[in-house]
Amino acid sequence: MTETLTETSKLTERVRASLQACGVAAEAYGDDHDSFSPLTGERLATLRSSTPEEIDGAIAAAHEAFKTWRNVPAPERGNVVKRWGELLTEHKQDLANIVQAEAGKITSEALGEVQEMIDICDFAVGQSRMLYGKTMPSERPGHRLMETWHPLGVVGVISAFNFPVAVYSWNTALALIAGDTVVWKPSGMTMLSALAADALLARAVAESEAPKDIHQLVVANREGGQKLVTDPRVALVSATGSVRMGREISPQVAERFGRVILELGGNNGAIITPSADLDLALRGIVFSAVGTAGQRCTSMRRLFVHESVVDQLTEKLVAAYGTLSIGSPLEEKNLVGPLINEGSFQAMQQALSDAQAQGGTVLTGGKRVLADETPNAYYVEPAIVRMPGQSKVVHEETFAPILYVMTYSDLDEAIEMHNAVPQGLSSAIFTQDQGEAERFISASGSDCGIANVNIGTSGAEIGGAFGGEKETGGGRESGSDSWKAYMRQATNTVNYSGKLPLAQGVEFI
Repeated sequence: MTETLTETSKLTERVRASLQACGVAAEAYGDDHDSFSPLTGERLATLRSSTPEEIDGAIAAAHEAFKTWRNVPAPERGNVVKRWGELLTEHKQDLANIVQAEAGKITSEALGEVQEMIDICDFAVGQSRMLYGKTMPSERPGHRLMETWHPLGVVGVISAFNFPVAVYSWNTALALIAGDTVVWKPSGMTMLSALAADALLARAVAESEAPKDIHQLVVANREGGQKLVTDPRVALVSATGSVRMGREISPQVAERFGRVILELGGNNGAIITPSADLDLALRGIVFSAVGTAGQRCTSMRRLFVHESVVDQLTEKLVAAYGTLSIGSPLEEKNLVGPLINEGSFQAMQQALSDAQAQGGTVLTGGKRVLADETPNAYYVEPAIVRMPGQSKVVHEETFAPILYVMTYSDLDEAIEMHNAVPQGLSSAIFTQDQGEAERFISASGSDCGIANVNIGTSGAEIGGAFGGEKETGGGRESGSDSWKAYMRQATNTVNYSGKLPLAQGVEFI
């Protein structure tokens, strides 16, 4: 270990300097909400939580600002997002420092998360000039039939700790160019990252002379976030988190006829066929399984390997896991950082115990490391578990670096095993057989929202729509036509004929 962990004050000083550089106001600090770093377990700062009255006021302010913002031309709305992207570029390292300290990411992943924010800003700016509707042929002469898209209202964003700013930005950049306003309730574990991102957006809003209340941040616990779920002024709730959370949120929003975008559990799997390039597969598997210490919603958790190559690939995987450097993400040599907290570590240990009770064999990993040097942080060895087949533990998502390896004899069997879990976010197949690749991404193949060929389950680009099926929630964010979720569609008929014929030949006198 280097002094980066033993001298804990250095981490706090680094974070404070980055917060100041991003423009976080002194008023944000208080005495009732602690922010801890999983790197060391130390307290980074204590913040002031939003009161119930302030949360209600934030929603009210966003609702009022929407009345002005919806009438601003979309390309002009895009200028705010453009300026936000410029400020994110200018302060990329500052924000990455905070993300790293709060979420425990290695440097390249922390920088990559901020780059993802910059990329979605670029995408949204272009989209602000392409909020297209269609014109359809009318069956009546002298009539034009078309669709238009209009701003929806206040968008409530509830985000998770593992991507403290990127997924939030997917929602916010698109919501703003759509003409919506945003109220953000970030994870309680990554509030400092939220404060920094919010401060940069507030600066972009001010410099663009946009209505100042189009974006609101609330520092709140679960009860505070509940207000976004139940308030009828919040037209859309976009929530990232557990399936349990989604089961609670969805019916409450539906009861008031609001909209939801849900990004929930991901128990992601990959199939390795006999024709696969095993060296290519090895690299894709390792990054997907251990990146962000297995705490991505797209992390690979299940591996289905053809019986003819399972021993060869397993040997390669165990050897690769043995070379992984585990430790403080502040040290560039390390590839695996910490779990977010003790609860995550305990959940991992329970899953490994359950796997062994259900016939599994731990081939490598699973142990806590560096406990003597960082007693309040939870670094673990990523684990590989050979399972005899489908079992209860394999069907459950554990937010930790555990990879379950199972075998199959034919592709139909592998796809059936892959699709047997309740989650449906990301999936992959490694094959050199075009027929197998096409079969996997066809309607009778993977049942996930993301189906990849010769690439792992994680590392999605912002150009494509992101989201999953089944218990993952069915929502879509980021690229493609995801912008439509933040707008309302209207069908328009314009009669310029001077007559009034009815549709379907109906006559009425």
